[in-house]
Amino acid sequence: MTALTAPHPPSATTARVTPRTVVSSLWLFAVLCYLYCDVLGFFAPDDLRAILDGAVGGITLTDGFLLASAVLMTIPMAMVLVSRVAPHRIARWGTVVAGAVMTVVQAGSLLVGTGPRPHYVYFSVIEIATTGFLVGYALTRWRHDD
Repeated sequence: MTALTAPHPPSATTARVTPRTVVSSLWLFAVLCYLYCDVLGFFAPDDLRAILDGAVGGITLTDGFLLASAVLMTIPMAMVLVSRVAPHRIARWGTVVAGAVMTVVQAGSLLVGTGPRPHYVYFSVIEIATTGFLVGYALTRWRHDD
């Protein structure tokens, strides 16, 4: 007679985080960094005054600029979902392309305007490292779903 046993929960030595979980978690981390960096910008009185006046660091805050910013920030937000549910090939290459775009844009943003505030540089380093890592991870380690 065969005895039925309850499945054992994975132990710390056998539990493994899947590549999809790593990628989607890193995309979520990047999104939260983008968001909090921008929120902190509202606490700098000079920047807040500039926002209310409609121009920050030499950039005029037009409807077109705000729409372009919204579209740009939709990329990492969408990648949280895409990396979780899309077929592997789409999720992987989407991560490569979106990660490269966001890395270049964030690096370029450090060169725009009158110079970034320390909190912006801090978050930019984290964001660039995260999206750069995502590109490398997708290219070298995420070759198939596990």
